[in-house]
Amino acid sequence: MSPIAAHRDTEKETLIVADVGGTFARVALATVRTGTAPTLHGLRRYACADHVSLAAILADFVSTLPAPPTAAVVAIAGLLDGDHLVNTNLPWPVSVAQTRHDSGLASLALINDFEAVAYAIPHVAPDTLVALNGDADATPRWPALVLGPGTGLGAALRFEGGERPVLASEAGHAALTACNPLELDVLSRLLQRWEHVDNERVLSGGGLMNLYPCLCDIRGVTPRWTSTEALIAAAHEGGDPVAVETLDVFCAWLGSLAGDLATTFGARSVYLAGGISTRVDRFLRDGRFRERFLAKGVMRDVLRQVPIWRVDHGELGVLGAAVWHVEQRRSAA
Repeated sequence: MSPIAAHRDTEKETLIVADVGGTFARVALATVRTGTAPTLHGLRRYACADHVSLAAILADFVSTLPAPPTAAVVAIAGLLDGDHLVNTNLPWPVSVAQTRHDSGLASLALINDFEAVAYAIPHVAPDTLVALNGDADATPRWPALVLGPGTGLGAALRFEGGERPVLASEAGHAALTACNPLELDVLSRLLQRWEHVDNERVLSGGGLMNLYPCLCDIRGVTPRWTSTEALIAAAHEGGDPVAVETLDVFCAWLGSLAGDLATTFGARSVYLAGGISTRVDRFLRDGRFRERFLAKGVMRDVLRQVPIWRVDHGELGVLGAAVWHVEQRRSAA
């Protein structure tokens, strides 16, 4: 590397970074320098439904800054198809060019939200990790599967390094697999509504509200809860047996998918992120998630050695967007 390139590689830069899901957008300033973890400043949270576009959110954030940067990296749920974002959970369509123009930015990059989370994994502090399987050594093991239920279901694979350290995924849209008679019963009901029942039809915040009425129908009771928040609260209170069963079934089914993906990709560790994971932590730790993760036949003893961590860090996507920018700058140097 030339002296000029080395200088550029280590100088500080400030940019706007964001993590946009189906419900909330988190936006911050990031100070980045190759070789060190990015630092975040001035984090703000926006309810997506309260704004007419992604550009409106970014423009509002820019308006609060006395000397705003002109570059932004946005981690967002979905898959870029040319200029257009393919997503089923956002309240508005997203065009990269139109968003850049309407927000007044000179540069805008969009990356998958769980791709960003995977980029952030090497910078996760050990005290933000809750162990669900394996030994208590928090040293990262590669490749790492990053999986998380939120408004949708995200997944990515993180490698130790290389030119492409993260493999983005749309595993949330792969077909949901049932592994016992109750799950088959639920799946048969969902197939009456949708020709393709993907993983996030059940394993997401919105999926909980598909799973719950199916279980009510199977148990012969009338559904009582009409929102994910109310359902989770009822399950924690324990007074509604079907609400409790919904979270039990949800966590077991999520454990099964995590085991499938870890086996498929040869993952040496698993990081469970997403807003729903934190809210159902007690149910994740009661053993059903782990047992279904391990229930992969001859792979059971192998998976027993794979540490699973629930990540208690609300800004992973924002941090990961900044890390992605650093990696891109380093590759171009």
